[in-house]
Amino acid sequence: MSSKDNAAVNQLFERLECRYAMRVLWALRDGHPQTFRLLQDSVGGITPNTLNTRIKELREASLLDHGSDGYTVTPLGQDLLKRLSDVQPFALRWAATHPRKVTVRASSASAVPPAALAQAPTPAPAPAATTPLGDPWPGAGAQVRPSSGDLDD
Repeated sequence: MSSKDNAAVNQLFERLECRYAMRVLWALRDGHPQTFRLLQDSVGGITPNTLNTRIKELREASLLDHGSDGYTVTPLGQDLLKRLSDVQPFALRWAATHPRKVTVRASSASAVPPAALAQAPTPAPAPAATTPLGDPWPGAGAQVRPSSGDLDD
């Protein structure tokens, strides 16, 4: 892959890795327009300010549009979602063979003595993250760490 190809992939990934960007697109994948409020409910847990920011960014990237009935994914966005649909079965296979690892952050490491960690019971697995319609979120169960540009909520 050329450096120009890498730059294009990196540019797309930068746009998609912003907090909730993929969830906004995923919530609109069925092609039905959604109002701001409905989209906020479909995404779940997103503040109005963050949703406004993601909508603006996705519209600038030509992945999202707004019409009289609400927000929809553009043909370019539909193409992206079609290509990303293969990620879900891969993620399920991968997650089945790679259990989540719990990491202790440096700031909280001194709060719990190592002996207490060794004696602590293993928590029950969290239920799979799903959309309000019961569909799995893309990357459900994956640990998401916001980048430095994702501090707007």
